Amino acid sequence: MLKVGDLARDFTLPDQNRQLRSLSEFKGKKLVLAFFPGAFTSVCTKEMCRFRDDLAKLKQLNADVIGVSVNDPFTLKAFDDANKLGFPLLSDHTRSVSREYSGLHEDFVGLKGYSVAKRAVFVLDSSQRIRYAWISDNPGVEPNYAEINKALSEIT
Repeated sequence: MLKVGDLARDFTLPDQNRQLRSLSEFKGKKLVLAFFPGAFTSVCTKEMCRFRDDLAKLKQLNADVIGVSVNDPFTLKAFDDANKLGFPLLSDHTRSVSREYSGLHEDFVGLKGYSVAKRAVFVLDSSQRIRYAWISDNPGVEPNYAEINKALSEIT
C-alpha cells in the first residue's frame, strides 16, 4: 500500500459518466483522493456529502476531490444525481486501484467473494506526492476532516 512520501501511482478509471479519467489529469493541483466502500450506504453518503459541502473551502486551498469506489459507473451516476456531489466519482470495478492504494474488505458484510475498498483518504500535492494518508479497517468510521484540511493548508 502507498504511504506518505510516495509518489501516487497513475491510474485510469471510468467516472460516473463512463468517461475515462486519469489521476495524471489532476496534476498541478492539490487533490483529495477518497476511497469509499459503497454508494448509497449511510457512512459513505455522509462522507461524500461532507466533501461536497466543503468544496468551496477546498477550492480556496486549490484542491480538487475525487471519490473512488468499486461500484459500477451507473450506480455512481445515480449516487451523484441523488446527492449533487459536483466532483468525479471513479469506478474501480476491477478493484485493482483500491487494492493498491487502500486495500480491500474481503467477504464484506458476510458476503463470500464480495470485496469493497477500505475507506481511505490520500492528500496529494501538485506533483502528486502523498502528503497525508488515512486508511480505516472500520468501514463505519468517517475520516478526520480537520486533519485533511490541515494537510491541504500545509502544502505550499
